[in-house]
Amino acid sequence: MMSAKALHAHRWATLPERGTPALLSLIAWIAVHIGRWAATLLLYPITLYFLISAHTARRVSYDYLNRVRGRRPHWWNVFRHLHCFAATILDRVYLLRGEFEYFDVTLYEKEILHQQIESGKGCVLLGSHLGSFEVLRTLGVTQQDFPLKVLMDTAHNQNITRFLDTLNLKIASTVIVLERPDTLLRVKESLDAGFLVGMLGDRVSSGDKTTRCQFLGAPATFPAGPIMLAAMMRCPVILFFGLYRGGKRYKIHFEHFADEVILNHDRRAEDIQHWMQRYVARLEHYARLAPYNWFNFYPFWD
Repeated sequence: MMSAKALHAHRWATLPERGTPALLSLIAWIAVHIGRWAATLLLYPITLYFLISAHTARRVSYDYLNRVRGRRPHWWNVFRHLHCFAATILDRVYLLRGEFEYFDVTLYEKEILHQQIESGKGCVLLGSHLGSFEVLRTLGVTQQDFPLKVLMDTAHNQNITRFLDTLNLKIASTVIVLERPDTLLRVKESLDAGFLVGMLGDRVSSGDKTTRCQFLGAPATFPAGPIMLAAMMRCPVILFFGLYRGGKRYKIHFEHFADEVILNHDRRAEDIQHWMQRYVARLEHYARLAPYNWFNFYPFWD
């Protein structure tokens, strides 16, 4: 049976999906046929609607912003937080259509990634729900020809997932769906073939093993899966954070995390916690660097 802490941590999966296919199609039609300026203006009333109606997201945003900024936020800070999230979703329409002329993307420490690719060996590319994974995913597959696969939970937000998949079937084909009988086999085959296997390490799903880490001054529950997978596959781990910096600017940061994750049999739980705490420390660093990029709108701290 799932513990109370794990149940609390995966509560995001029970929250209702708020985007409908009709609304998403309307935004995409405006974005494509009228222009980015019109779609960008449309984000303001949409954000205001969610600020008023999305009670859980609003309350969670207040809590998070208070922790990350160290002072009590105002309603306009929450508005900015929600607007930042909406802007990255809108940008996914253009990114998936390959329209990179709208964006100014800067890659930091990209030689870490290029060296790994040139070695011919696969690795785990570990990110988070801080910023946009889509900017790296689309840039890598369509522009830079990164050999990339993505471990993804497609069960939640199915409307958004299905809608965005139709915009770029090549990108959609890179997904390895979590919690299927062949998931580990597909990950192993991809790593052996030299693929970067991307996954996000800050959100617990139902049935996940978990570990407790200090994050923004308080204990929070994180999945143990990313560290267990890396240890099982005996592969390097590279961190990435794709931060949205307003307007058309994205900054993607890469960091070397481990040549190999080793878990001692006699202290396995402690080793998992140690590695995850290292990851969480870097997550906290980038959350403070770009506080409005945090897109976990569910009760994160117990």
